[in-house]
Amino acid sequence: MPAESAAREAICRLGRGMFARGLTFGSSGNISVRLDDGWLMTPTNVAMGDLDPARLARLDADGQLIGGDPPTKEAFLHRVMYDGRADARAVVHLHSTHSVAVSVLADVDPDDVLPAITAYYVMRVGRLPLVPYFPPGDSRLAEAVRPLVGRHHAVLLANHGPVVAGTSLAAAAGAIEELEETAKLHLLLRGLPVRTLTPAQVAELRERFG
Repeated sequence: MPAESAAREAICRLGRGMFARGLTFGSSGNISVRLDDGWLMTPTNVAMGDLDPARLARLDADGQLIGGDPPTKEAFLHRVMYDGRADARAVVHLHSTHSVAVSVLADVDPDDVLPAITAYYVMRVGRLPLVPYFPPGDSRLAEAVRPLVGRHHAVLLANHGPVVAGTSLAAAAGAIEELEETAKLHLLLRGLPVRTLTPAQVAELRERFG
């Protein structure tokens, strides 16, 4: 199937690029793409820099493994993002350094973790809720995320990292990279007087770009 083959190559290309730029490390992070009859997901315990298109996990419409290596242990987290967003075609989850650092700060607003520093953050990420901590692979994490995904396509898992759904793999990747860069800026600016976008400026961006 040409579409599936292209998706396999795109996932691996994205994974290698993110690994090379230090957005993921070790075997952390995972990527998935929704197909017409199931999903492709990165395998468990495989570094994104070492992804093999032929060994990506292939799940059917019921979420059962029908080909490739076993999927990420956080496959349930991807599924809950897809369940809550009919327009989602891809999900990217990272343990990227600056986003994780923000996720452990004690003074963030859990309803909207990062300030509107740039227009592109507002356009690509929007509001970012903080999900309480659960151990990796804990199914309670899915239940904590579920009520948020209808209103948000990006969430930040406390002491863990960001999860972003997109209408395409490129959209999900672009949003999570924008999120990580904004987290970095936020940390660099802590303690300094800042001039973030005003509520009126944010509202104008949301009206223009959704």
